[in-house]
Amino acid sequence: MTEKLVTVGKVVNSHGIRGELKIVPETDFPERFDVGNSLIIVDSQNKQTPVTVKTSRLHKNVFIVLFSQFSNINDVEKFKGSLLKIEAKDQKPLEEGEYYYHEIIGCKVVTEDEQELGLISEILTPGANDVWVVSLPKGKQLLLPVIDDVILKVDIPNKTIRIHLMEGLLE
Repeated sequence: MTEKLVTVGKVVNSHGIRGELKIVPETDFPERFDVGNSLIIVDSQNKQTPVTVKTSRLHKNVFIVLFSQFSNINDVEKFKGSLLKIEAKDQKPLEEGEYYYHEIIGCKVVTEDEQELGLISEILTPGANDVWVVSLPKGKQLLLPVIDDVILKVDIPNKTIRIHLMEGLLE
């Protein structure tokens, strides 16, 4: 497979003895885990295993998925810590002002007055709006609400996000 791959989830554990896996989604499109969908498991050695979703259910923000290719725990234990990916060509088109996680993670965050704060390391989805986690120097984190008053400009080609640092955000 020479096509660029995009991460849509991470295998965190097995579930039961039938070969099910617990998957933390890294996508805004939960239908990626619908029955019949094709995914690619990529392990730590970058070995790719194409799979097809046989069953899937959401439990406490984690998908419990059984793939057609596996039928017991011994088949899937080796996938703990692996990533679930799709081919880039299979990404859904987005509206203007919407971005894929992989486009945002790793972006440099700068303020209106050009102060560089850090890099976006994670995206949280707690409720009404997403929250971008910015890794600051000395191991600290800044939680940026993704709202128009804070996010001024997203420049994906240059991996830069310009923000308005509202009072109290950096404390």
